[in-house]
Formats: sequence, C-alpha cells, structure tokens
Amino acid sequence: MSTYQMPDSASKAEYVRKNFDLISKKYDLFNDLNSFFLHRVWKNEIIKQIKKKISKEDVTCLDLCCGTGDIAFRVAQLPKVTKVYGIDFSDKMLSIAKERKKTNHKIDFQIGDATHLENFTNEFFDVVTIGFGLRNVSDIHKTLREIYRVLKKGGMFLNLDVGKVKNPLIRVFANFYFFKIVPLIGYLLWGGKNEMFNYLPESSLYYPNQEELKQILEQHGFQEVSYKNFVFGNAVLHIALKT
Repeated sequence: MSTYQMPDSASKAEYVRKNFDLISKKYDLFNDLNSFFLHRVWKNEIIKQIKKKISKEDVTCLDLCCGTGDIAFRVAQLPKVTKVYGIDFSDKMLSIAKERKKTNHKIDFQIGDATHLENFTNEFFDVVTIGFGLRNVSDIHKTLREIYRVLKKGGMFLNLDVGKVKNPLIRVFANFYFFKIVPLIGYLLWGGKNEMFNYLPESSLYYPNQEELKQILEQHGFQEVSYKNFVFGNAVLHIALKT
C-alpha cells in the first residue's frame, strides 16, 4: 500500500505515545473528517450496548486508550455509572481530556499502560471500553489478559476499532480511501506530512479481522463474544462478557 515502515514491537509503544502527543490538538477534528462524523454514531452504540446488558446499580467503568475522552464522557452520562477511569499513555491527549472534564467528578483521567494496569485490583470494573486503541498497544494479548483480570464476573468488555471489509469491490474503494485519502486529510490538517497519519491506516494490516479477534477474546476467557459491523465492516464493535 505504501513505503511506510511500521515500528517494531519493542519500539511501538514509545512511537505511538510520542506521535499521538504530536497530533493531539487536531485528533478529534481528524476523526470527524476522516469518518464523516460517523465515529460519533459508533461510539454511541457502545452506550446502547452498556444500557442493554448492564442492569446493576453503582457501575464502575474503565475507558482504556481513552485519548481525549470521547467514550469516557459518554459513559459518564449513564445514570447508573458512578465512576469512570480514563487511562492513556499520551500526556497531551490526557491534557485535552482533563480540560474537557471541568467539573465532572465522575471521571478520573490517569496516565497508564494498557498492558499493565497496576493501579487496579482484580475484578475492579463492571465495564471496560476501548475506542480505536487496541491495535496501538504493544501486546494485544497482555492487554486482553489485564482487561479480563480487572473485570468483575458478569462484567462487559467493548472494543471499537477498524475491521476488514469482505466484499472485494467495496474493499478496493475502502482501501483507497483509508490508505490514500485519510493520510491526505491528516497532512492538510497538520500543514505538512506527519508519519502518524500513515501509521493509522497501515496498522490495520497487522490487526486481527473480526472473526480472528472474536477467537482471541474467547481464548482469553471471554464468553458470549459477538461483533457489530459498521459501513460494510470498515469499523467494528466487539462485545464480550466475563461470566
């Protein structure tokens, strides 16, 4: 697709952290433009699923790779949710999230590593969410093990990220848009080339497809795993329970 070289596993975490810091101020606008504002609809689906499957009171939630807090703020609006922790390793992203937070005392944003949630004990959370972050972690398996550990029995994990388009004709157009147009949108916003806008589509090539991720979740102990495709599978929401 391009001459861009992905970082190796040893340097990926620092590479992603540094570059998300660089694009943090324009990241939300970039998401709006490259998804035609549809990422907002997809994130709202996370809230619908939480409402549908979590009936208890005093719900505690974790939004991993929270970025500027888009999902965390949505989750905090649910009446039964009493606390939301937003964890990210990009200080600049978290600075924007904290500025947006103002007086919302339900939310606590913290610097943290998705592969090592050392600040949280076993079975701490009722809900864990990730939005377009799982493919950016240095080790998916470590991250999923940590998510499973901190989830309570009966807890719910929701992961929104890129998917794979099955239809060959639609896939051609989707790949052209993702690998050619999306970086261009980033360049225009940035005022010049920035390799992070190449990394974002390129990283999708190394990320599991819908069925593969479903199987990985099951291998890590999650049950009742399902997923919902958006825009022919360009984006996908995986829903998994810890029973």
